Amino acid sequence: MVRPSDEFLLAWRSLSGPGGSGWRTIPIAPAGMCPLAAGRRAPGNEEALLACFGTVTLPAAENLPSGHGFNVERLDLHGDGRTWLALTRAASGSQELFLAMARDMTYALDAESGSGCTRMLRVFLGRVRAWQEFMRRDGGSLTPESEIGLVGELKLMSDIVAAGVPVATAAEAWVGPLGGIQDFELGTGAIEAKTTLSTAGMPARIGSLQQLDDSTRKPLFVAGRRLRLAASGKALPEVIADARTATAGDPEARRLLSDRLLAAGYLDMHADRYARKFITDKTSIFEVVPGFPRLTPSLMPPGVLSAMYDIDLAAVPGPAILLHDALKKLGIL
Repeated sequence: MVRPSDEFLLAWRSLSGPGGSGWRTIPIAPAGMCPLAAGRRAPGNEEALLACFGTVTLPAAENLPSGHGFNVERLDLHGDGRTWLALTRAASGSQELFLAMARDMTYALDAESGSGCTRMLRVFLGRVRAWQEFMRRDGGSLTPESEIGLVGELKLMSDIVAAGVPVATAAEAWVGPLGGIQDFELGTGAIEAKTTLSTAGMPARIGSLQQLDDSTRKPLFVAGRRLRLAASGKALPEVIADARTATAGDPEARRLLSDRLLAAGYLDMHADRYARKFITDKTSIFEVVPGFPRLTPSLMPPGVLSAMYDIDLAAVPGPAILLHDALKKLGIL
């Protein structure tokens, strides 16, 4: 369904006012089986999106997302035992970003309108957590370095799918935006993506002592990609459009990709800020084995707790390998 662009603004404006306590709400168009409402709670008067998931029970251990400009809480709004969740702007949160968040949440639920309440709840919580990660990144547009990194990760995901991995598997494996130590967790191991515009070597920034540590996930690979600017290339929004096209026939893959993009710091409303066009100049994939240039906790003297460092993938000893062979070693082909 197509929702009015001012749906929330009109509802929140009509609910605004001093005095009283408790919730004031106005129903808005439901998302399938999921009733929705715009609301404000006095005395704070902060805006809220409320969603009902029937009689679905939240697990006792479920930690509802909060912080970074918003809060989520469970309500028994009408005293009938149905599960309502309220997504509420924190007093310190940006009104503009919260409006974008509320609209985005309803679009995510609308996309699942044919699903049952249990899946709708899962989609809601997953999308909120993606927004939580986005807000943690300050809620602004990507830095030039992050833009390049996101292009490289999306291109690697596309290559993984082209090699024969199901698109939903590849999207779920992309855990870098969610705080994963490596960018892709596949099979028994992982692949870390490193992308550069440098024309000298293939420099890669290693963000922690754990990033190239294969003691917990093995085998571990580093996929280096050198991009260059070219009018014939594709800008980040175009690369994202290609990824969305690849997931179009798989609702779960589409949902996963959408959550990951948001967690990575990308909003469609910022698309015009990413005008640079890139083409791939070279890719090189290396397995992290003895002799690979790296720092890990086991290689550090006592007392060293953390480190960030740079390596040159062009100077890695031994030959690069094909992605297909890396995926076979990971056990997913």
